[in-house]
Amino acid sequence: MAGRRVLDLGSGTGRHAAHLARDHQALVDAVDNAPSQHERAVSTYGGVPGLRFHLADAVDHLRSADPYDVSYAVNVLPYLPPHKILPAVARALKHGGMLAFSVLHTPSDQRPPSTAVTARPETLSLRGGGDLTVHMYVLTPQLWEDLAVEAGLRVTDVITIDSPDVANPVSYRLFLTHRP
Repeated sequence: MAGRRVLDLGSGTGRHAAHLARDHQALVDAVDNAPSQHERAVSTYGGVPGLRFHLADAVDHLRSADPYDVSYAVNVLPYLPPHKILPAVARALKHGGMLAFSVLHTPSDQRPPSTAVTARPETLSLRGGGDLTVHMYVLTPQLWEDLAVEAGLRVTDVITIDSPDVANPVSYRLFLTHRP
């Protein structure tokens, strides 16, 4: 990863981005649109060489960014309109560049993924207690793959990520893609 340009979409606290910059000498742009997450990331990892934090909308950031070798998004794309974010990321990747992203497949209420590109309400349990209702794109793997291909990406693998706790029905899919 040394010297490679990496994009962390929805970087949150910056932990993953800091690891790549500090331990693997990657040049990382960490983008998040939440001011509180951005402040937390900058205060914790702001001095890490090779790491830049951006408080920005992902699509807006990608319009003017230099091309990336690698981009990743850990459970971020379900919160963004796929027809906007996937083409923006694809255009921002160098030819041969990779995008890895994870998405929710089966929520705790076990509703199946949608076959239409429509955000739906999902209830998230908060660590400190209580629930939060958000709108997410919880789509079938085939639909995510179709959207990625339409955006100009080639899907190389889809990996199922289930909880090690058999009583927990939540399931994710990790998509590995690249720009031809």
